[in-house]
Amino acid sequence: MAVDYPTLAQTIHALTEGEDDAVALMATVACEVHHSDDRFDWTGFYRVTAPELLKIGPYQGGHGCLVIPFSRGVCGTAARSGQVQLVPDVEAFEGHIACASSTRSELVLPVFNGAGEVIAVFDIDSDQPDAFTQEDAEALTAILNEVFAQVS
Repeated sequence: MAVDYPTLAQTIHALTEGEDDAVALMATVACEVHHSDDRFDWTGFYRVTAPELLKIGPYQGGHGCLVIPFSRGVCGTAARSGQVQLVPDVEAFEGHIACASSTRSELVLPVFNGAGEVIAVFDIDSDQPDAFTQEDAEALTAILNEVFAQVS
């Protein structure tokens, strides 16, 4: 099943319009994205809670890691660099943190607030290898940029 990104974006916009609480926005986005595609095994946010430190935020799926330093893993790399991490094979990513042994591929997108600061990363794991495409990365980046521009 391919994601109908225009409909997903429209739904998320309708649900989040006018909201500026980051956690409420994260919970809504995680839920809507998670249920939009069977490839998405774990879908959630890691929030920047201290310098160079991510802590788990709203998510859908099994347990996630509670704390991830910017210096480690795919999520840390996305937070540190401010760049999307599209990882077709997590075993080939040096320093990958296995929060779930079932994860085979991962897409992590930095989340910026209205001031352009990284406030979180949005992490999507799949139990399928090479599950994510550049289209996924671009469409989800656009959704995140619109939603979190409301956050100061």
